[in-house]
Amino acid sequence: MNTETPAGGASADQDTTIAFQGHYGAYSDMACRVVFPELTTMPCASFEDVFAAVRDGQAGRAMIPIENSVAGRVADIHHLLPESGLHIVGEHFQRVNHKLLAPKGAAIGSLKRVLSHEQALSQCRNFLRQNGLDPQVYADTAGAAQFVAEQGDPAQAAIASRLAGEIYGLETLADDIEDATHNTTRFVVMQREPIDPPADDGPVITSFVFQVRNVPAALYKAMGGFATNGVNMTKLESYMLGGDFNATQFYADVEGHPDHTSVRLALEELGFFSRRVMILGVYPADAARYR
Repeated sequence: MNTETPAGGASADQDTTIAFQGHYGAYSDMACRVVFPELTTMPCASFEDVFAAVRDGQAGRAMIPIENSVAGRVADIHHLLPESGLHIVGEHFQRVNHKLLAPKGAAIGSLKRVLSHEQALSQCRNFLRQNGLDPQVYADTAGAAQFVAEQGDPAQAAIASRLAGEIYGLETLADDIEDATHNTTRFVVMQREPIDPPADDGPVITSFVFQVRNVPAALYKAMGGFATNGVNMTKLESYMLGGDFNATQFYADVEGHPDHTSVRLALEELGFFSRRVMILGVYPADAARYR
């Protein structure tokens, strides 16, 4: 795995660069390096910046977190995916192992404050309480690690990834301090052009968004096609559009390829009861999905 800090920016070669949201050492950065160890990672300030970097040719791919097994859906991401102009071409399940990182010479007994993203702090609540540490919210995990390294205060630590500790020269005072042993984040890989994996070459996931028609039982009828055709829907989430309680969009993942007769028929029935159906990607399922 590449653990050196690479250079990013507009001059990066798109064929060898993958963009992510956050600082170097973020869990998204780690996911990039696990899945694509041969690529250079490019940090971006926001998800919109990540999508723009790929659309503008600064990066060839993007690594985007979708959901976490503890914290749930990543805020606002489903609003952004359909308008990103990109296509999902893969998925990756990344185990989240939180480390307690501090400047060299610090010890748990000397600590008073721990900085990290609010979700990371909440995922390590038991550890923080048992050690009498004051949690302080920071914008992101890797940014907290960078700040702690710059400050060099032995009373201050960060919760972040092993990679962040390596990049910013921090010592690991405690390993795997998360409360839940199943703490895992699902990422999707996105790029400008879609892929068309073989329909008969291993498990395939189809991701899409849709809006049902404003008629009684429309959602029930739209979903009926997946049940009657034996299509397994692994994810279905709803969210409002533009703050309008009457404008709801749904995000869904199903097992199968649109070329499979069962999926094709289910999508046709969905389209009959929907005002809009948009395929976000058809891509190979990560083997970790079935472990």
